[in-house]
Amino acid sequence: MIHLDAVALRLHVNNALSPSIQSYNILMEQEVITLLSSREIEKMRRAGRLAAELLDYLEPLVKPGVSTLKLNDEAERWTQAHGAKSAPLGYHGFPKSICTSVNEVVCHGIPNARQILKDGDIINIDVTLIVEGYHGDTSKMYFVGEPSPLARRLVEVTDKCRQLGIEQVKPGAKIGDIGAAIQDYAESQGFSVVRDFVGHGISNIFHTAPQIPHYGKRGTGKKLRPGMVFTIEPMINEGTWEVEVMKDKWTALTKDRKLSAQCEHTLVVTTSGYEILTQY
Repeated sequence: MIHLDAVALRLHVNNALSPSIQSYNILMEQEVITLLSSREIEKMRRAGRLAAELLDYLEPLVKPGVSTLKLNDEAERWTQAHGAKSAPLGYHGFPKSICTSVNEVVCHGIPNARQILKDGDIINIDVTLIVEGYHGDTSKMYFVGEPSPLARRLVEVTDKCRQLGIEQVKPGAKIGDIGAAIQDYAESQGFSVVRDFVGHGISNIFHTAPQIPHYGKRGTGKKLRPGMVFTIEPMINEGTWEVEVMKDKWTALTKDRKLSAQCEHTLVVTTSGYEILTQY
């Protein structure tokens, strides 16, 4: 969901534009990672399950003629009705309950009444719910009407990138293994991986260690251990991986204004591999 890149994590990126794998490794070596207890993981399951249900609820509403503000308002109404809170609302000043990122918007798109979905659009809806103090963070791509063949392929590749990244997760693996799997596949398909925004640890804190870059080198970074909970949320671009942030200080666009797609799950490292906490 709303990444610390926009507030704290993004400072790391801005301090070294296009940060190298080495600089990320230095940052990750300085992180303190908290392992969650079985009780905490169960709370994360409940939050993750509800977040996934929200994405399912919104799916039939994504159609031509609907404003992104309508999606936001329906999400907030549904969230309150289910006894949860929308984590993004007011987070470091973010003005809405969900992120709606359409076409060339990479992430952190702000819902508004003037943005009306049209046939052929692709949209990422990113939600984070707070349930019993713990966060369920997930996002999904939707087609508005009939997408172009290129848009469909970009979304399919992005979904595969996320899955390939998730499949690297097991005790003893390294964080760099996740990014390497994502980057290798995305680039083999002619697309690029956004560097400016990364996955993150999550618990009763929205954003915490570890950072999970979606590009990298195998065998680098922190070792994965049971009880670690984090998001994997690759942003894959049609053209350049570079992004620009609008004057609202949130909305991130592809620098060349070509299409972007993102898919996100929250998962926990188990003794034998992983469990997806936001399966939809």
